[in-house]
Amino acid sequence: MEPLDIDGAYLYTPRIFPDHRGTFHESYRSVELTAFTGQPMPVAQVNCVVSGKGTLRGVHFCDVPPGQAKYVMCMTGRVFDVVVDVRVGSPTFGRWRGVLLDGDQPRGLYLAEGLGHALLALTEGAKVSYMCSQAYDPARERAVNAFDVELGIEWPLEPARCVLSDKDTAAPSLAEALEAGLLPRHPAVRGRRGTEPSVRRTA
Repeated sequence: MEPLDIDGAYLYTPRIFPDHRGTFHESYRSVELTAFTGQPMPVAQVNCVVSGKGTLRGVHFCDVPPGQAKYVMCMTGRVFDVVVDVRVGSPTFGRWRGVLLDGDQPRGLYLAEGLGHALLALTEGAKVSYMCSQAYDPARERAVNAFDVELGIEWPLEPARCVLSDKDTAAPSLAEALEAGLLPRHPAVRGRRGTEPSVRRTA
């Protein structure tokens, strides 16, 4: 389990056991994840999404509380998976981190409650499965624009080659979401009042 440079984001690389029949690996270990995060991840829902090459989903996050932690795995194909810190008061607010998830080289990405998530399919028919700590509730779903210039996410495909939903295309910038009060708060500052941060590019 490798902590990323955004608090609450971890990358798990399993040990793969090959033999004459194929391979075996443990794609998720609750005990190990709990040891790193300090809390167990209840699984309320498991989603599977199949995307055509160039499909971009996100940046999505949920209201906190209760939030929605995610554990993301690519089962088939290859995706560029992105974590964005959209938590007000976080020392890494506005920072993003991208990792390559590949069905042939399995890894799992964990995102704590309040972190934003996006993925870009790099192959046709890329299949991604992810476990969620809370069930889907459209009333709590939020998004910021994946092409926000202040975020500066370095996507491996040009925007013109990406396919987005109407909702994601119309999503506000991080600064607009901040001004509208749509962003979750970092655990260290929840319940406090104070000066809101400005958006800064820290990639």
